[in-house]
Amino acid sequence: MDKLIIATRGSQLAMWQAEYVKAQLLKSFPNMVIEFAVVTATGDKILDKPLALIGGKGLFTKEIEDAMLAGRAHLAVHSLKDVPTELPEGLRLAAITKRDDTRDVFLSHTYRTIDDLPHGAVVGTTSLRRQMQLRAIRPDLTIKNLRGNVNTRLRKLAEGQYDAIILAYVGMKRLGLLESVPYHDPISEDVMIPPSGQASLGIEIIDDPEVAKIAETLNDPDSQLAAKIERDFVARLEGSCQVPIAVNAKVNEKNVLGRAMVGLPDGTEILQETLELPREEAEEMGLKMADIMIENGAKELLARAEAMAFKEERCERF
Repeated sequence: MDKLIIATRGSQLAMWQAEYVKAQLLKSFPNMVIEFAVVTATGDKILDKPLALIGGKGLFTKEIEDAMLAGRAHLAVHSLKDVPTELPEGLRLAAITKRDDTRDVFLSHTYRTIDDLPHGAVVGTTSLRRQMQLRAIRPDLTIKNLRGNVNTRLRKLAEGQYDAIILAYVGMKRLGLLESVPYHDPISEDVMIPPSGQASLGIEIIDDPEVAKIAETLNDPDSQLAAKIERDFVARLEGSCQVPIAVNAKVNEKNVLGRAMVGLPDGTEILQETLELPREEAEEMGLKMADIMIENGAKELLARAEAMAFKEERCERF
């Protein structure tokens, strides 16, 4: 194959990710011509509503997938956390890149940590997962919706619209923006469990053997196993719209440690599960954790969580 077209969103972070994948591919295929097809996703256009109200994760992948299915691209680079667990016919997730730091990061121009925030401080995040875990430890905080690309969110923080915001650490690191904020404190995963797929890139391809062979050079086995566990867990539990679900799998040579949390957006009711298995027995860990939590009432709790989240607005579907 002489030419490969990569579909990507046009945000600064998305382009960083696409350039990174291009550079990795050129190590294995130095003579290949690699071009980008830049696509604007619905999630990039609608910035005045939480994602859960307008269709959730698929809003960042649908237009890219449409471009691939129409023959305008061979391969797409996604933040894996944005990729739905079900993909359109004719496309598949062919590789998971080596995972980076999965933590969230606390950002503020005034306060050093979450613990330093005064009573009633305004924290920006639209993630129901972050809201749930924040309110569990600091129910006094005011949570305010936060949308836009990374630079837009940082500008709103600098303007004083928020006392602090929470973003993915890896995005700030990749864009070299951590030092632009006076106080940036990575949040321990003991305090805030990440979402499925955080800090890995998902390589989605058209169903073509030659493209698959190219994509396989990007795959990291440890990250692939972690991704399967996390995505299996979400697939077993997720409701019709985005709900507060946190899940993370840590893979080493011998063992896999899985941790998961679901609950109400206000943090008043939470279910947690931790499971550690030998690596050779961990393939179905995500399903096992989900089934344990279902037995403990997770589906009923998530149904209540969906009704509670944005209860004054209607969940739209695309």
